[in-house]
Amino acid sequence: MAALLMIAWIYLRIGLMFVGGGYVLIPLLNHIMVEQYHWLTLRQFLDGLALSQLTPGPLAMLATFTGFRAGGFPGALVATVFIFLPCVVLMLIIGRNYHRLKNIDIIKNTLDGLLPAVVGLVAAAAWNLGASSLAGMQEFITLAVGFALFKWTKITPMFVILGAGLVGMVLH
Repeated sequence: MAALLMIAWIYLRIGLMFVGGGYVLIPLLNHIMVEQYHWLTLRQFLDGLALSQLTPGPLAMLATFTGFRAGGFPGALVATVFIFLPCVVLMLIIGRNYHRLKNIDIIKNTLDGLLPAVVGLVAAAAWNLGASSLAGMQEFITLAVGFALFKWTKITPMFVILGAGLVGMVLH
């Protein structure tokens, strides 16, 4: 029971920061799941992150995966509920008052100020993950091809991820 309460508390705190997009949380999730609690190895974290891209709500699915590793099925359920709880409550409050809130300058200005910080956090997460997963020329080529496909084609990300997985499977 104590483990489930710990999982609930951790994912409630993560859920409070989850508002606005999950990619900002990658460094935090890595720190908590890999470094602090050792629920996952770095390889498992990276694999979970890659696999979660194939599902709706990618980083929330990573929370479910980690909750399962930390506490079985009850841990997965608790992690999933508590990572979404703050967003659901916030959306219920904002949704009811959106027509008034959207015209308040301080809210607009605050969101405009947060944008560069969010971009910086995503860039830091990409740097950290890249430094730990790009070990050789094959990984750099896969990165470049994946980037090009995302940037200049309309190929669904799922197909790019599956294709990269197939390439890795064939070449290893």
